[in-house]
Amino acid sequence: MTYRQGTLAAALVLALAGGLAACGSAGNGGSSTDQRQVSATGGKGGKLTVWVMDGDYSDAVLKAIDSRFTQQTGAKVSIQVQSWDDITTKVTTALSTANPPDVLDIGNTQVAAFAANGGLKDLTSYREDLAQQQTWLAGLVDPATVDGHLYGVPGFAGARAVIYNKTMWAQAGVTKAPTTYAELTADLDKVRTAHPAKDFSPFYYPGQNWYAGIQYVWDAGGAIATKKGSDWQPGLTSAAAQRGLRAFKAFQNAYSSPASRTVDVLTPDQTQVLADGKTSAIIATSGFIAAIEKANPKLTDSDLGTFPFPGTSGRNQPVFLGGSDWGIAAHSKNTELALAWTKIAASPSVQSTWIAGKEGFIPNSSQGITAAKAHLTALNKGFFEAALRSDATPASADWAQIEGDKDINSLFSSIASGSKSPSTAATAFDGAASKVLNSGQ
Repeated sequence: MTYRQGTLAAALVLALAGGLAACGSAGNGGSSTDQRQVSATGGKGGKLTVWVMDGDYSDAVLKAIDSRFTQQTGAKVSIQVQSWDDITTKVTTALSTANPPDVLDIGNTQVAAFAANGGLKDLTSYREDLAQQQTWLAGLVDPATVDGHLYGVPGFAGARAVIYNKTMWAQAGVTKAPTTYAELTADLDKVRTAHPAKDFSPFYYPGQNWYAGIQYVWDAGGAIATKKGSDWQPGLTSAAAQRGLRAFKAFQNAYSSPASRTVDVLTPDQTQVLADGKTSAIIATSGFIAAIEKANPKLTDSDLGTFPFPGTSGRNQPVFLGGSDWGIAAHSKNTELALAWTKIAASPSVQSTWIAGKEGFIPNSSQGITAAKAHLTALNKGFFEAALRSDATPASADWAQIEGDKDINSLFSSIASGSKSPSTAATAFDGAASKVLNSGQ
């Protein structure tokens, strides 16, 4: 899911703008042998077709990439903006033709499905050159890595962080954002004391919001599923995942209202809950700051703050990244030009100047985030900091079915409500997930 698509989905599905423990698993991933260099010459008279999703990249950033590409290769670029309507079918059909678009802007969680259909070029042998000594964010590169092979190059990301009413916290005696889990719960206890109403949530945390809940699992060292040989092995019944699920339940029950345990972020809209003063904090993406202020014009940037959600591990909880990867069509007749264009789009200079500097998106690497920090507004820093520790859903073409069926939403809401224990809920989920993820075996 790309970040801007997720922002729209946020208004419709999660109020969302929707790796492993470290920032990235693939800055120099893959074998150090058999690595190839991208050629940047010999394209004079050629023409590259690039599909870009509506709203993902501005005309200005695309023009900057195209200009540099043409200067280096002599080739021209045809940018074709695609609408979101039925885009999966449209991309699948296009990739199966003899003349597909050469480069495609693809949501990070969609890469595995297109790779499974044979529509995307295996980029593994170019991985080091495309990474350009950057450590790509795990939440972007892991979903694009299928069975150890790279099929997508990270473009940009969006992350969730805590958005809180800084003025409300200050009135409760809390004057700075917490950096540890103990500080977070202590601060929320103070906010609760200052606002004892039964319908007030110190931290509004809807039970169905699995994007937030899964952070507890990842923080505890658990995983949704891992690949063992040719099989996917769901892991929510593991000891680590169970620790995370129990911690999720404890926090949700302690700081969010009982009515929130079985609902999603739209019923009621968590943006409105914060705007109305019925909570002091939520987990959301940066696009929701404007929505909060629109819902309550009395709230301004000076009233709000952001910070990454601290984990019980002693580090920030890993977050699920919404974002975009660049894929190259397997049947492209301009593979070398496509690689050259993609390398420019993923380059540190474009990421710094345009993706972070002009677009305001989170760049594709930990180095890019570090470079951007000096220029960020106070409200944006929490989201960029959160993205430094990310994880991902299984890189399986079948994951979309699990997410679409909302089995994972039900997992978390049943635990939050107490209708199932973490062990019982995880056993049911793992059983169903195993059948779906291994259905093609």
